[in-house]
Amino acid sequence: MAVDESRYHTNSFKDYNGEKLLGEDKKLIGSVAERLKETIGRLLLHFEGVGLCQENTSGRPNFSVYTGTSGYAFLFVHLHNSKRWGDSSDTEDTYLQKALEHLREPLAHPQGRKHTFLCGDAGPLALGAYVYSKLGDERSAAQCISRLESMHINVIRDQTLPDEHLYGRAGYLSALLFVQHHLGMDKVDREVIIKVTKALLDSGQSMAAQQRGCPPLMYEWHEKKYLGAAHGLAGILYTLLLVKYPEVRPQIENTVKACVDYMLTLQYPSGNFPSSVGSIVHDRLVQWCHGAPGWVYMFVTAYKTYNDKKYLQAAEQCCDVVWQRGLLKKGLGLCHGAAGNAYSFLALFRLTQNQKHLYRACKFAEWCCDYGRHQSFTPDHPFSLFEGIAGTIYFLVDMLDPLNARFPAYEY
Repeated sequence: MAVDESRYHTNSFKDYNGEKLLGEDKKLIGSVAERLKETIGRLLLHFEGVGLCQENTSGRPNFSVYTGTSGYAFLFVHLHNSKRWGDSSDTEDTYLQKALEHLREPLAHPQGRKHTFLCGDAGPLALGAYVYSKLGDERSAAQCISRLESMHINVIRDQTLPDEHLYGRAGYLSALLFVQHHLGMDKVDREVIIKVTKALLDSGQSMAAQQRGCPPLMYEWHEKKYLGAAHGLAGILYTLLLVKYPEVRPQIENTVKACVDYMLTLQYPSGNFPSSVGSIVHDRLVQWCHGAPGWVYMFVTAYKTYNDKKYLQAAEQCCDVVWQRGLLKKGLGLCHGAAGNAYSFLALFRLTQNQKHLYRACKFAEWCCDYGRHQSFTPDHPFSLFEGIAGTIYFLVDMLDPLNARFPAYEY
């Protein structure tokens, strides 16, 4: 099968040869760590000095986590939680206060049209709950959670709402799971999560029943059966597997396994996957949103759930094609860039402890340290979390503590 070679730079890095990468504290050691810290400081200075000034004069407000001000807040939360890169000028709550400043407008003026973590009102509300809680304002945190939970009625009933991660029910469910993971299981009404999960399952079963040769669940977005993490089945299945309540867990495990097995049949010889059912003959996109990097999380979670090595093998093959074709010309962002692709290595490293995967993530991080040199395109939102420099900084900070690294607003 022909491979589209126009979308990526040739990877000239040598593969792993056994070198030690972690210290006794399980943190990254050596010259790579020092270079990361220097780059984080430099890029953060540019982000705060130039990027935030441009954001304040850009005209139409964008409050999303994906490309807007809530994504800036997410980065500052991450910097507060990490501090591994050694910013001695930071006081205890400086970054949390910066995060809150970027959340005030989104919380005061919800857009009302979208419901998801990345592209809707659920993102600012989930982050707001977290930031207020960490600052000791539990009343405001509870108000954010209450507003977040109240959205579930529209999420369930709106027949025009898609099911995918960026704009649909899975993205709303992800926001609820974020709050649970960071603030406690009891912070979100379990019935809300159960109802949304059932709606997601019912929608997928209804669509699958109308098709021939489909797995038990199938979904459409803009009349296409997308398969990847951002808009498709891989992202939905992964999110469903994160729900642990016994009221829905047996149905999830039984239904999702057949779906993941179906997905396995679609893997190309290269290790990549198609972006949609209708594009199976095209091996093109190696990026979180539409290709193998985003499928890794589904396979890793399926392996943890079912203890079947075929899912681990599929994840390994995904990471091999990311290593070969993941240094994208689109840039260094999270959604469709080298930083986002590198998180697939980190997910597999945490699972297997095989330092080959950490080494590969380190090499992608080195590539990102040369910010501005490898991009053939300027993103529409060059300072944002998912398309721009904020996401690159987020990834580089995560690399300093790889065992605790998580793809933002997706992995928990």
